[in-house]
Amino acid sequence: MQIPPNAVLLRIFIGEDDKHRGRPLYEAIVLKARELQLAGATILRGPMGFGHSSRLHTAKILRLSEDLPIVIEIVDSEEKIEAFLPQLEEMMGSGLVTLEKVRVLQYGESTR
Repeated sequence: MQIPPNAVLLRIFIGEDDKHRGRPLYEAIVLKARELQLAGATILRGPMGFGHSSRLHTAKILRLSEDLPIVIEIVDSEEKIEAFLPQLEEMMGSGLVTLEKVRVLQYGESTR
């Protein structure tokens, strides 16, 4: 699988407690991206954040987890990302989704 040098970064901001059909939303998104053969996905878990509601989500010692922020990043061709967006919209209830153009310098193993 190849990614063109001029690609798109899809960044999805959700909460750790968000669900889709009984499973964690972040898991459902990554599995759908894999099913649609996108190049790859990475989930990042944040120790603190806030969103539209301005409610602070934090990982403090006394509170093991308070719906921590999750960021999912997916990079692929613009066409494949655009084809994924309707699937993503169907899964998400709330959150933030951004797109930005990126330049891919390397994907996979080096040929050196």
